[in-house]
Amino acid sequence: MRLPAEWEPQAAILVAWPHAGTDWAERLEAVEATYAALIAGITRFQTAIVLVGDERVHARAEECLARKSIDPQRVRYIELAYDDTWLRDSGPITLRDGTQFTLDDFRFTGWGGKFEASLDDRIVGELIARKLFVTARHRHVDWALEGGAIESDGQGTILTTWKCLHLRHPQLSRAEIEATLLDTLAAKRVLWLDHGHLEGDDTDAHIDTLARLAPDDAIVFQACDDPADNHYAELKAMAEELAALRTLAGKPYTLHALPWPQPILDEGRRLAASYANYLIINGAVLVPAYGDAADDEAARIIGRAHPGREIVQVPCRSLIWQNGSLHCVTMQLPHGVLR
Repeated sequence: MRLPAEWEPQAAILVAWPHAGTDWAERLEAVEATYAALIAGITRFQTAIVLVGDERVHARAEECLARKSIDPQRVRYIELAYDDTWLRDSGPITLRDGTQFTLDDFRFTGWGGKFEASLDDRIVGELIARKLFVTARHRHVDWALEGGAIESDGQGTILTTWKCLHLRHPQLSRAEIEATLLDTLAAKRVLWLDHGHLEGDDTDAHIDTLARLAPDDAIVFQACDDPADNHYAELKAMAEELAALRTLAGKPYTLHALPWPQPILDEGRRLAASYANYLIINGAVLVPAYGDAADDEAARIIGRAHPGREIVQVPCRSLIWQNGSLHCVTMQLPHGVLR
């Protein structure tokens, strides 16, 4: 078993449609437009599986997606209850060994008890009960871990941040946490970052907002080139950590630094606008756009790190109002795992 890299072939992308019972209620129409653009981007290349809370939410999702002229054959709907829509953190983490799969179902605690998460913690089991997957081992892991906290290169390397996992398991040592990651993710090694954090991020420094493993032993990371910005020192220290990391072959990683967007404020609160929170799909990369002058340069750099894939920008300003971006609201399912 191994945890595939995101750039390996996929069966579908899993998302959950926002509705009035989620934290999106205050700005629902704006975020629905973003979800429609996101799903339109996904379905140009592959299937999207859309969770909907009930029949009314189902009808609303279909109405919004119809306006985007999306191929209905590339959208599958599943009705089930959920607290919120951050499926990167509540969805299944899928390991594979050829045509055999293990669905890791970690405990989802609402990012350390910050938010109600009892329904989200049941999503993986509910999807299995609805026979979404081929015969696969369902491994319930009574240990808190979110998908946004880990990056995999598909070859046994896991990249993560100490801050996040230490806050989830303050009673455990780094060695103890690492042992659990190696076991549950079938990994060979864990690379730790001790620096890096974005203001407005309530995930406690998820790696997918900071640094992403990429093909050919590369890492794409969010940089800050403004010494006056309060992120400068932390992200500079993180960049130095990344430069010191070595591949399994003992070589430095090829580093791709992403440009720094201007601060985005919402009612005086700074939002976590990270370009690192992009989504790799079959034949393309969906990249966040924030209406900033750096959007196009970020897309170009991400494209350079993922050659041969079309780059599709998705407006994500409405998503960062709730402290995440497009990678946070999606979860890829590897090729072959769907029934």
